Amino acid sequence: MSELTFHVPGMSCGHCEAAVKGEVAKVAGVADVAVDLTTKLVTVHGDTLDEAAIVAAIDEAGYEVVA
Repeated sequence: MSELTFHVPGMSCGHCEAAVKGEVAKVAGVADVAVDLTTKLVTVHGDTLDEAAIVAAIDEAGYEVVA
């Protein structure tokens, strides 16, 4: 199982967490999504993860991934 972590500094509340989790969970291959509002990190586990698709899902939720 693969793991990818993304820095999403715009997240600050439970609504942010739910929005990001909901969109990322729809991406093919994603098995689990964890959001840490303290560190502003989104960690994704799954098989054959598509990084571009996950970044697009975070964008769809209204948030930006920062390198």
